[in-house]
Amino acid sequence: MNFTLHLTENCNMDCSYCIRNKTPKDMPLEVLYKACDLAFSKGTRAGIVFFGGEPLLKKDLIYKAIDYCEAKSSETGIKFSCKMTTNGTLLDEEFLKRASKTGMKIGLSFDGMGQDISRRFPDGSSTFGLLEEKAKLLLKYIPESMALLTLDPKACGLLSDSVKYLISLGFKDVSTVMAYGYRVNWTDEGIDVFRRELNKTADFLRDEFIAGRKYFVSPLMSKIRECVRGRNPAEHCHLGVKQSSITPDGNIYPCTSFLNDEEYYMGNVFEGLDKERLASIAAKSNTPETCRDCDLKTRCTNSCGCANRMNTGSENKVSPLQCAYERTVIEVADRLGDELFTHDNKAFVKYFG
Repeated sequence: MNFTLHLTENCNMDCSYCIRNKTPKDMPLEVLYKACDLAFSKGTRAGIVFFGGEPLLKKDLIYKAIDYCEAKSSETGIKFSCKMTTNGTLLDEEFLKRASKTGMKIGLSFDGMGQDISRRFPDGSSTFGLLEEKAKLLLKYIPESMALLTLDPKACGLLSDSVKYLISLGFKDVSTVMAYGYRVNWTDEGIDVFRRELNKTADFLRDEFIAGRKYFVSPLMSKIRECVRGRNPAEHCHLGVKQSSITPDGNIYPCTSFLNDEEYYMGNVFEGLDKERLASIAAKSNTPETCRDCDLKTRCTNSCGCANRMNTGSENKVSPLQCAYERTVIEVADRLGDELFTHDNKAFVKYFG
């Protein structure tokens, strides 16, 4: 089973688009161990994602969880894997040596050239220089780490330069997502800027691919791969079936966007998952009625309950913003895919097939 552990709701940064809990809690050791037990309670694999707030504020809990899970894996024969999403400011060599030894996968939240527009310390000071240093350290120990770029509309015009910068640091995998929520204000002009920047990013990726340098920049490359393989990205959201989130209190919810929402409560680490509630919640994940006649319904993430709920108040209602974003990404991804296939169809099929 796979669980995201919210080790703390505290953070040492103050990002402009963040909507984290302002009365933060930390996860007690008892909850941590019970969460790990639950991960090993079913199936042949146990997966843990360390999350926050900023999880490295509770580095001691991460070490304890790894020790506990590795021992449990040896005892049960169930394979254990772990990941972490971090703002990176607290990374150090001691931790990265241990993380590398464990096989931990790390996603570094780094907005590239737009970092200081939205991601500063609480006193307003810059994080860019420190993140550049920490990114290089991370890639030294875990070269396959992913850069996670959250696109604030205020920094939208820097998207292409940011992707190029992150790749220049050594990242081969960059994920870009739009910032959502009540602290973010996207406009039609912002979407136009996004389209322009995404096209510039696609041109860069095309030229690099042709030169033999292949980088996976999501969502562009993932849209191409899903199309080639005939996969529907809307099927990725299973509302708690494949991955669930555990709060510091030990309560279980389908994902990070529904924490502390009673409608989406699925149980707790002491009593386990409520199978009836899990089935009821999972059934909420489907193609919204407004999307059912759309030609692109199998190409976009219209059934992502997280984005829908955050933008419209309903997991089954897509916002105009989400629709515009998905249409833009699909349009640019298809253009990029056509150009790559035309240039060298064998290399294209080998990479995306």
